[in-house]
Amino acid sequence: MRAITERELRSCFVNCSRGDAKRLNLPKDFAQSPWEDLDFLGWRDPKAPDRAYLVAETDDRIAGIALRFASTTGKARGFNSTSLCSFCQTVHIGGGVALLSARRSGEAGKQGNTVGRYLCADLACSLYVRGRKQTPLGSGQDDGVPLEEKVVRIRANLDAFVASVVA
Repeated sequence: MRAITERELRSCFVNCSRGDAKRLNLPKDFAQSPWEDLDFLGWRDPKAPDRAYLVAETDDRIAGIALRFASTTGKARGFNSTSLCSFCQTVHIGGGVALLSARRSGEAGKQGNTVGRYLCADLACSLYVRGRKQTPLGSGQDDGVPLEEKVVRIRANLDAFVASVVA
């Protein structure tokens, strides 16, 4: 992903108001983001733990998506249970994968329609794929698939998700 400015980031959101985008909390290390290792910039809101954001390059533009974590009421997943991220296919234990939902853009979003995916709870998919970050199980990427194919897979899954929010 190419480096973006704060202004570009705040103006690219497709599923929230301009005011919401203006007020969102940037990741504390935004200026030091490892852009060359990112397929998308994703982060949890440091002041609102149920919110997260994802910014990705699609075709020739940047699209930002506001996300919400699903409610954690009810039975929590056990420490030994494993889950798979639908973007990067990294296996996590316990709460390493979470259901995130995004309000669709336009009229569909105004009617309350959402799209959800099970994703790495820290939204560090790009770093897991490239071995820059590891889960307690290890990188989760020792499946023999070459890095280039993993990047193609994560981009395809990401593009499909963005398209489903924007459509």
